[in-house]
Amino acid sequence: MSPAAPSRGKRRLHFLAGLAVYVIAVWFLWDTVFAWPVQMFVVLLHELSHGVVAIATGGTIREIGLSPDQGGFCRCPGGNAFLTLSAGYLGSLAWGALFIEVGRSGGRTSRVLLGLLGAGILALGLLTVRSGFAILLCLAAGAALVLAAFRLAAGGRELLLTALGLTSCLYAVLDIKSDILDRPGLPSDATALARMTGIPALVWGLAWIAVSLVVCAWLLRRAWSRT
Repeated sequence: MSPAAPSRGKRRLHFLAGLAVYVIAVWFLWDTVFAWPVQMFVVLLHELSHGVVAIATGGTIREIGLSPDQGGFCRCPGGNAFLTLSAGYLGSLAWGALFIEVGRSGGRTSRVLLGLLGAGILALGLLTVRSGFAILLCLAAGAALVLAAFRLAAGGRELLLTALGLTSCLYAVLDIKSDILDRPGLPSDATALARMTGIPALVWGLAWIAVSLVVCAWLLRRAWSRT
């Protein structure tokens, strides 16, 4: 190790400080206009996850819709309905984990991920989205990701992917809590699964939160061990 390189203790201290700053910033800015663009991006990933799983199990994407109040839907007939319904919240978690892991790897992989995701969202906006707001959101998000892939240095791509990944993982937990635990009567993926399986929506919500917390703990442990 170079004499100028920070010790492992200092790196871990920096890691904890950065994580604390992120959590505090999210806590105070979550319900403000500053967090809204990232929240809408995560909502888009949620709906995209439904569509991806529908296609993977033999279905199609008919239409994706988004609204400024962070609402969204994905009409994707066919495929495995159970897996498709489960893919929304867990999909946000999976995207978050992917962003964090690829962000940490840096280099060409992060550029490829940002470029492909941006191109995919642009295509999504042109092919499956109908409302003007949703189209503008897809075009803006897709263009921003493609631009970031080619204009940001490796460190910038790592920071962007890590921030998006952490927010996506956190949003999965908060969204489940808001939609299912705090407002159990609200129509949601869990209520649709409850009708399909006979298992109460609350059970699905608690199960998804448990999975989310386990994955978040695993990601933190990996980040800590590599610091």
